[in-house]
Amino acid sequence: MIEDRDALASTAARDVALDCLEAGVEAGHPRTVIRDAVALEDETLRVADATSDLEAYDDLVVLGGGNAAAHVAAALEGILGDRIDGGVVVTDDPVDTDRVEVREGDHPVPSERGVAGTRALLEAADAATDETLVVMAITGGGSALMPAPAGEISLADLQATTDALLASGADIGEINAVRKHLSALKGGRLARRVAPATVVSLLFSDVVGNDPSVIASGPLAPDETTFDDALAVLERSGIDAPETVVDHLERGVAGEIAETPDPGDAVFEHVSNHIVADGMTVLEAAREAAAERGYEPLVLSARIRGEAREAATTHVAIAEEVRATGTPVSPPAVLLSGGETTVTIRGDGTGGPNQEFATSAALELADERAGSGRDDDRNKITVAAIDTDGIDGVTDAAGALVDGTTVEDPESARAALAENDVSPFLEARHALIRTGQTGTNLNDLRILVVEQS
Repeated sequence: MIEDRDALASTAARDVALDCLEAGVEAGHPRTVIRDAVALEDETLRVADATSDLEAYDDLVVLGGGNAAAHVAAALEGILGDRIDGGVVVTDDPVDTDRVEVREGDHPVPSERGVAGTRALLEAADAATDETLVVMAITGGGSALMPAPAGEISLADLQATTDALLASGADIGEINAVRKHLSALKGGRLARRVAPATVVSLLFSDVVGNDPSVIASGPLAPDETTFDDALAVLERSGIDAPETVVDHLERGVAGEIAETPDPGDAVFEHVSNHIVADGMTVLEAAREAAAERGYEPLVLSARIRGEAREAATTHVAIAEEVRATGTPVSPPAVLLSGGETTVTIRGDGTGGPNQEFATSAALELADERAGSGRDDDRNKITVAAIDTDGIDGVTDAAGALVDGTTVEDPESARAALAENDVSPFLEARHALIRTGQTGTNLNDLRILVVEQS
């Protein structure tokens, strides 16, 4: 899975970190998740703890979108076979399927081919009847991969707004509040389109807290945000959005455009949402991998958020405490965390949240080493951070692996962070982790390996 793994695993601690990363990603892959979450017994379909009698429906179709949607569709075909009558999923990670059409889109910024694929998805949703069972595959990345610009909004206007939101440091909830109100699909509108069909939704969560209304901007979940909320996000983030976007939102505030369906809307009576994998799925597998290697594992949290470089400072401080005092766990230990950090872009470089986390952590480790005056401290704490979809920011790297040897010149690391240009900095130090697309998207995974003194 990890390119140049042997070169990256130059120490035992680095090898342990990579083992944990690989175990976590494998546990979150749809082939693993669907095998555990979905079963067919005679004509009864079980999804998590819910069952559906297939004999009660004339058709069964698979619809959805996101980074892992095609892998979910392929896994469902392996279980349901010719009981699937068709379907459409939109993804940036296509795989071969027999009965479900796979359409390609782009992530994290929506594209014309994503619009075309989403149009096909909506046409399939419109064709569903009360005799149709729809199995939905909704995964991380679905917001960008299923663009359906509403009203007079063009794709270019949607792209410009998305770019500005991503660069602003706005959190995923704020970004999705805007996306929902610029879309014909998000914020529960897909549930409105597919009604009166029965919908069983499989959600691969890439958001802190697993709120179905936030995952892929909640196409099948009630929406408690409003047009007014969306306008407030743009104002709070200082975004000068295109005129068509502002006009659409203002018309919504004025009541000229229907709001997204709220929790009391009847369209959700026949929709069930099931979280089948999330950040904890990844963390539990990584924790088991650490224990198998003889390290004491501790999950700090699956809900880490905020500025990536600041989160790194806190993580390293905990690792230093572990090494110095054995609190809250005794070394050799592995600290793990998940969640989704953000980057506020001030420079014009390349990188991503996990690469900034790793660079900031490496800088902290260099400062700690310099403060101790002991050169043998260089490899006592090792830090790895990746996005589980294999794409950190708009780069070809999943993240990075660093330790006390990574930063020899602290000023160059600080300059890279100041310019948001950490990818070249890490590349030059052979610290980048590349996996290619992993087939899943369950948020970030961070590993800190702490050796004994």
